[in-house]
Amino acid sequence: MPYSPDPHASGAETPASEQTAPDITAGIPLLEPPGWAIAQRSLFDLLDHAWRRFARDFTGPDGRLNYTGPLTTRDGADDFYEVFFNWPQLYLLGGADDLLPASEKHWEGVTRQLTELDMLRDEYERGYDWFHQGESLLLLYFLCMAAPDRWRERALRFAELYVDPAKGNYDPEHRIITRPHNGSDPERTGLFDGDVYPWLLKEAETYGYPLEWLPEAQDGPYPLSADPRLGDQMRDRMGVGDTTMNLAAAGLVLNAWILSGEERYRDWIVEYVSAWRERTEANGGLIPDNVGPDGVVGSLLEGRWYGGHYGWSWPHGWHSLGHAACVGALAAATVTGDDDYLSMVATSLDTLIGQAKVMPHTEADTSLPSKWAVELVGQDRHTPTIHLPFRHNDSGWFDYNPATPPVPVALWHHTSSEADRARLEGLREADGIDWRTVRPFRSKEDSGHEKAWFAFLAGDDPDYPERILATAQAQIRHRLRRIDRYRDLDVPEADIHVWQLCNPVVTEALVQLTWGGPQVLYQGGLQQARLRYHDADARRAGLPADVAALVSSIDPEATTVELVNLAPETDRTVIVQAGAFAEHTITGVRYTTCTDDGWIGDMYDYGHTEPVVSEAEVPHEGPYLTVRLPASTRIRLTLRLGLRTRTPSYGTPFDGSRSDDTTGESA
Repeated sequence: MPYSPDPHASGAETPASEQTAPDITAGIPLLEPPGWAIAQRSLFDLLDHAWRRFARDFTGPDGRLNYTGPLTTRDGADDFYEVFFNWPQLYLLGGADDLLPASEKHWEGVTRQLTELDMLRDEYERGYDWFHQGESLLLLYFLCMAAPDRWRERALRFAELYVDPAKGNYDPEHRIITRPHNGSDPERTGLFDGDVYPWLLKEAETYGYPLEWLPEAQDGPYPLSADPRLGDQMRDRMGVGDTTMNLAAAGLVLNAWILSGEERYRDWIVEYVSAWRERTEANGGLIPDNVGPDGVVGSLLEGRWYGGHYGWSWPHGWHSLGHAACVGALAAATVTGDDDYLSMVATSLDTLIGQAKVMPHTEADTSLPSKWAVELVGQDRHTPTIHLPFRHNDSGWFDYNPATPPVPVALWHHTSSEADRARLEGLREADGIDWRTVRPFRSKEDSGHEKAWFAFLAGDDPDYPERILATAQAQIRHRLRRIDRYRDLDVPEADIHVWQLCNPVVTEALVQLTWGGPQVLYQGGLQQARLRYHDADARRAGLPADVAALVSSIDPEATTVELVNLAPETDRTVIVQAGAFAEHTITGVRYTTCTDDGWIGDMYDYGHTEPVVSEAEVPHEGPYLTVRLPASTRIRLTLRLGLRTRTPSYGTPFDGSRSDDTTGESA
């Protein structure tokens, strides 16, 4: 049954006391704790130490970063917020109680800091592209998820910058965001301050010129600081109108809809994303990257569907615009229940797959060498494998890179469709590199291990949980040493990424293993998850102390999770939530149990026998399942889920504001 798009539709509320009453009690004794469970709780402990070290060594009393320099261009605000993006995410997973107020303090401190640096107005980016804005806002989205009441006003005020045409960012007649650099300051126009784009020689050599099809002006060649292609031409042709990256703004508006339930936010998402879907269909299923102020694709680029700001030609192509398009499409699918919105992403991705080449990476013309330097090591760089073109210009497709999984994984996770799974299986079959490989790195997105996770979910790699948890430990310990090296650095503007490279909060492994979801899409997505958890005794989000969770299947008919209570004397109670936003419905539960304590043996037995484990099944209908875990017990739950049958909400089972019918009540 599809959910009603109205979060305020009628429905009998279930009292909070009933929602938290135990439904199932674990009965299987925990004799030999599984290695993954011990490793998972050890990771939580190390993370708790690590974030405190970073805060101590890199931030001031009010939460701001230790930085005394200026910011001389429009770039940089994202780099301050990104440092903390997954800190409230760790709290939601089960991190320390004081991690949430610490995360809020850092947002507040960084916001004051950036306001002083003239990067923000009314706490929001004055005007910049959504490749960077989407990165900045992940911290806000997780704070809204963790403390919706405290963050609601800000989040709605920010969304109004796009939903209210009077703010100057949106043109409802043409269904476009009016310029690539947008935000709280309507006077922030064009793409740069000064005469020309602040282009560095290294960037020019890596990415090429944004308008390379334009002939060089008379009396050239010009230095980068004076080339008209990087000045008036770039400002006039690329600094106005809409660009695909702006689809990431739908994430900001989706966040407001989840918080408020107001239909105007839903309507804006539908209107704006529908316009891009129509343009994609008119372009043969390949999403264009630019729309002129007149609402016409290519009107400023002599008819080209490519060549827009942060588009197909420059600088990153699919690496950036594919993620933004997926954020927008997922937002529209979420508020409507219509997965056809995802087609504009799927058909574009399939076009790239159709242009793929199998080659060693050493032969590829990638513009992202730093990404692959850590993700492909040793012989993998020489192994022929499938590469997709990330960019397109007048010469055709170019910039070939190994197939990156975040977008196809996000599509499959949302739909669970055979077509989306088959696409991933096809990419795996064509890949000359074993998807079970777990490489030791932590990217700025805190992602990149989706292929190995997919292999685990396919049943091909039972050791994956322990290996990815060990990899996470290694990355934290590595970053702790980085903190030692750079904590006394007087950070110059050119090196403000050092904070991201020292951030020791690593959450990808916990997101995959406990929530059954991929890491959040980094260009401004909202979290995807099959399951989340609440600590019934502490009445907060996250796994309770001593409890570990492992999701080994995310098939809607058999979403399987094992819960383990490692505490030798303390009982724990976990509330299992269906979906990141309680948007799914648990429609059936099978679970393992042990009703015979004969395994203990008699008084004079020197050992024990194996407990006799059986399965039981109980009826269920709702977004939450409460599981009591006596000390030293474990249980495996196999849940049948109705995907996206309920209105997404930031509410919790403790609010008394959630309904157990299919309409729900928004927080």
